[in-house]
Amino acid sequence: MLSGKILFAEQTGTYVLKFVGDVRLTLCSTLDQFLATTLEHDDFKSVIIDLTETTGIDSTSLGLLAKLSVRLKRRHQQRPTIVSTNEDITRVLLSMGFDKVFILIQDCVACSSELQELDLLLESEERVRERVLEAHRALMDLNDNNREAFRDLVRSLESDL
Repeated sequence: MLSGKILFAEQTGTYVLKFVGDVRLTLCSTLDQFLATTLEHDDFKSVIIDLTETTGIDSTSLGLLAKLSVRLKRRHQQRPTIVSTNEDITRVLLSMGFDKVFILIQDCVACSSELQELDLLLESEERVRERVLEAHRALMDLNDNNREAFRDLVRSLESDL
């Protein structure tokens, strides 16, 4: 598997995040911080998550995307868009219930802005564990299947904190 990275671009309030390669726990702090600050920008209009070059994505990254959807609905009364052309990735998204909280598109979207790589944010192990816990709680809140699938992991993370 390729190691992952997250690219971004912004044009007139629309933010594009492109996940490239295998997006894992090592990028959770970077992703969570970027999403939190992006939603606070005065010019924010929408966000598109491009997974067309994603080869793998873990539950922590999926949980942070679920958290994004909740924040976006609460703050801007809209759902973010995910673009996925990889059948395996799309299947995972559907199994997690993302079709209920995101607009899912299976066609490529051209990005007219130049993409830049997000700078990697390094945090303490404890802070990363907190972010992982928040991400999995967000996944659990999507549906009963997720609640059952991640219950033991969340309990374990809670006892570690």
